Amino acid sequence: QNPKTYAIVKQLLAEGNAGELQKYFGSRMEFGTAGLRAAMGAGISHMNDLTIIQTTQGFCRYLEKNFSDLKKRGVVIGFDARAHLSSGGSSKRFARLAANTFISQGVPVYLFSDIVPTPFVPYTVTHLKLCAGIMVTASHNPKQDNGYKVYWENGAQIISPHDKGISQAIEENQEPWPQAWDDKLIDSSPLLHDPYAMVNKEYFKDIQKQCFYRNINKETNLKFVHTSVHGVGHKFVQLAFKAFDLSPPFAVPEQKDPDPDFPTVKYPNPEEGKGVLTLSFALAEKDGARIILANDPDADRLAVAEKQESGEWKVFSGNELGALLGWWIFTCWKNNSRDNRAIKDVYMLSSTVSSKILRAIALKEGFHFEETLTGFKWMGNRAKQLMDQGKAVLFAFEEAIGYMCCPAVLDKDGVSAAVITAEMASFLATRNLSLSQQLKAVYDEYGFHITKASYFICHDPKVIQQLFDNLRNFDGKNTYPKSCGRFKVSGIRDLTTGYDSSQPDQKAILPTSKSSQMITFTFANGGVATMRTSGTEPKIKYYSELCAPPGNSDVEQLKKELDELVNALEKHFFQPEKNKLQRKTE
Repeated sequence: QNPKTYAIVKQLLAEGNAGELQKYFGSRMEFGTAGLRAAMGAGISHMNDLTIIQTTQGFCRYLEKNFSDLKKRGVVIGFDARAHLSSGGSSKRFARLAANTFISQGVPVYLFSDIVPTPFVPYTVTHLKLCAGIMVTASHNPKQDNGYKVYWENGAQIISPHDKGISQAIEENQEPWPQAWDDKLIDSSPLLHDPYAMVNKEYFKDIQKQCFYRNINKETNLKFVHTSVHGVGHKFVQLAFKAFDLSPPFAVPEQKDPDPDFPTVKYPNPEEGKGVLTLSFALAEKDGARIILANDPDADRLAVAEKQESGEWKVFSGNELGALLGWWIFTCWKNNSRDNRAIKDVYMLSSTVSSKILRAIALKEGFHFEETLTGFKWMGNRAKQLMDQGKAVLFAFEEAIGYMCCPAVLDKDGVSAAVITAEMASFLATRNLSLSQQLKAVYDEYGFHITKASYFICHDPKVIQQLFDNLRNFDGKNTYPKSCGRFKVSGIRDLTTGYDSSQPDQKAILPTSKSSQMITFTFANGGVATMRTSGTEPKIKYYSELCAPPGNSDVEQLKKELDELVNALEKHFFQPEKNKLQRKTE
């Protein structure tokens, strides 16, 4: 019943445009553990009013089956600022339609009245003990995309088998229920609640438990620039700085207000490096700020850059910031902890494609480190299990600039990470240390961990399948490569098939998934490289790391060795020319 998408389809029918109609209606968007992520537009392959209604009807039925008290506890729904004029879709509209679906079935809905960062949704699930949460966002995807992210009652993103259960329930509930389109009905419903004011108070109270140096924060001369890259982060990072008694950061004026067109950037993704930060660098130079904090549009990720003595700007990789935050959060726990749990009950987590620096810190300091599969859904769920066993999970991170610094949110949170990074930088400044100098000190103490990650773009699933099949049948059937150029392979773990050469029974410990490709190679020189497909983009990604024991300080030699390993990996395992792969362009 959306006049815009209806008109698009009618037009295509009038033109007899079978090709486009096939694209719109050939296959339904797949509901996975990340929920939905697709372009906004007409048809069942896109995000629009109808597909949101259908998805929410399925999710509602699935929740009814799983929770006898759903009508008592309810769900929370948040949204970002995305909008798509030509199809009439927007995050706010989708959130209201989802709320209407639940309310029509007698389920209380806590619908934020305004845009919020993604972490506010899992926070609200936990804080109000709700059954589930939905965040309508496509995070840092291109502007035409939107998404529907789902959290379970434990405050973490869903993992299997919930995705399959919800997917099946969507299939069974495709016809819109009566009044499904009439979202105005919710405004007069006693089942509609607005958690905005409460969460804005409670969240900032909770993150203050991670504030240890209020006096330094009040006095610091360090200046910060913040950009929200046309997303939702501006107001909330300002409030976080206030909660920590830090002077507010300078906001990049052209990017501070939400704008669904993201007019000043090619991709609204701070992970893409310096291109997204051009305006931030200019403002920092003008105002004399040494540190830049950049959130992605839904404020669940954080990129950090620091001006070096040379005048150059260094953008920290996700692994480098993970090393700094891991060191900082552990040091704060050790020095200031009112937590009387023994160190044997302290944990940190990171995903298997992230740097193993936390493992090195944990080994030396005596706490526990665990790795999980890629993605915060795994770290959030594992953190909750550990917390339920009375353990303290201090920190979790992934190399894709995601950090969980505060146990009140079991997902990545770019707001708390930004203010904790600012406090760390302010503290280090009192010791005349920059973030870069402290990073070197961490590596000096725990061993250098040099990482390099990139990706190739490939739109043909057959080519991707062939590439990974080749690696599994490299020198004849069922044989993996024994070397990569001059680098000898000493171990293989294939989380698509479940094979692990390092285990006595050759079975991998981490869960396997046949639907995604992921192979990790260990090399005789101490290098590790993982190749995997992306769940949300047409990319084959790789992650590589060289770990040296403490005391080996020849960083340039380590970097050179890793560069050579990566070049060999690209040449022999990716074969970009033969497979017509498109390189990541800066």
